[in-house]
Amino acid sequence: MLSPDFADCLHVKSVGLNNHNDAEIWQFAKQNGFTIVTFDADFFDLSLVWNFPPKTVWLRTGNLSTAEIAEHIILNSSIIASFIDNPKKSCLEIY
Repeated sequence: MLSPDFADCLHVKSVGLNNHNDAEIWQFAKQNGFTIVTFDADFFDLSLVWNFPPKTVWLRTGNLSTAEIAEHIILNSSIIASFIDNPKKSCLEIY
């Protein structure tokens, strides 16, 4: 669980975008001020084509359980917060 470190975090499924394409998820994140957290390189590619916002946190950790992913994100929360606050950065890769 990501709370309270990321209390405003939402899954695409919770906003009705579970079966939508990357472009639609990108637009939703842009319109609603979200940062995208993903394992998918496609969102990095979109940032090269369409620029940002939204920003992308690209998890490059390999296969982990949901709990391990949450723990990894929480352990990197200060790095993620600094990245989100930096107006010049579009993508953060976390290994």
